[in-house]
Amino acid sequence: MKRIVVNIFIVSILLVLFSDTILAIPAFARKYNMSCTTCHAPAPRLKAYGDEFAGNGFKLSDQQNPRYYVDTGDDELSLIRDFPLAVRLEGLVTYNNNNSDKADFNAPYNLKLLSGGEIAPDIAYYFYFFFSERGHVAGIEDAFIMFNNLFGSELDLYVGQFQVSDPLFKRELRLTFADYDIYKTSIGASRINLAYDRGIMLTYGFDTGTDIIVEVLNGTGIGDADALKNFDYDKHKNFAGRISQDVSDFLRIGGFGYYGKEDLEQGGDYFTNEVWYAGADLTLSYEDLVELNAQYLLRNDSHPLSKTLYSFNEDIKTKGIFGELIYTPEGDKSKWYASALYNWQESDLPGYNLSKATGHIGWVVRRNIRLFCEFSYDIEYEFGQIGVGFISAF
Repeated sequence: MKRIVVNIFIVSILLVLFSDTILAIPAFARKYNMSCTTCHAPAPRLKAYGDEFAGNGFKLSDQQNPRYYVDTGDDELSLIRDFPLAVRLEGLVTYNNNNSDKADFNAPYNLKLLSGGEIAPDIAYYFYFFFSERGHVAGIEDAFIMFNNLFGSELDLYVGQFQVSDPLFKRELRLTFADYDIYKTSIGASRINLAYDRGIMLTYGFDTGTDIIVEVLNGTGIGDADALKNFDYDKHKNFAGRISQDVSDFLRIGGFGYYGKEDLEQGGDYFTNEVWYAGADLTLSYEDLVELNAQYLLRNDSHPLSKTLYSFNEDIKTKGIFGELIYTPEGDKSKWYASALYNWQESDLPGYNLSKATGHIGWVVRRNIRLFCEFSYDIEYEFGQIGVGFISAF
């Protein structure tokens, strides 16, 4: 296994070194010969144009790239001329991280190889490989193929692995070191949360500004296959859905629901946990200068722990909220920006309550390199932590 990982790493590095498509700027900006600010402000936070670009199969509807494919003389063959690759490298220095009372060099904190693009008309792909995620080779996380505008309609289909919460607020695009905690929370022995899973996602956008998204999932995360080479550890399939509406140029509101079951084992006991989520979200924005994102979720677990080990006879409810405020004083031309994030969570099960406030300020050195300083205070356990670091993509 180690040899395979090493070989993949060597091949990837050689591609990075010798491909003329990846010497200076990220893949999509290179392909269309445009600035990162067309889609991001600051990177990786998406602007509306970038969100539309991703939803259109990584293709700009108002630009053509006639030399995108190799001319093989076979009209049924689509080969990308310059395979798109990019690298994202992050690192920081922290003090008192998780109340450790010590300074620590977290560099590289993340190192990943990304690729994505259109591989045939209305068929696109995206994936990234984590060479290092907090010191571990995490492998592939996002990896899917997308069929755009099915049957000539606005219906899109994604197949692969992605984050269940992607239709809400994308964790990979946040500006802060601090995370959206309620998306990652699993209760007791449950494997279910709103982070990575395998399945399909259907999206449909109406001219009225209404978007409808439906997901069908394994509900088991993205762990290894079992002895029978199945990724789903039980017979259940889980379902998630979101509907959102543009109310005005400044306000978007949404509703989210999730229902599923999972078979669990703990201490020799086998039991089934029934899980549902319900929640609402909104985004308030003003001319790319100020943006407020807010999320509320209620999670219900019927049996997240063995009854032998834990004699709690009622369903366990967990509530979570986060609010995120982003300020870019000159819009996508801003050299500095500020962000604040507040996470709150309360559960019937001990050990899952949290209350954290984060302040973050950043300096855009180049469009694809930014420096930041971030301070978080854990209100529940009364300690603070600070980090200074960089995020780059090239």
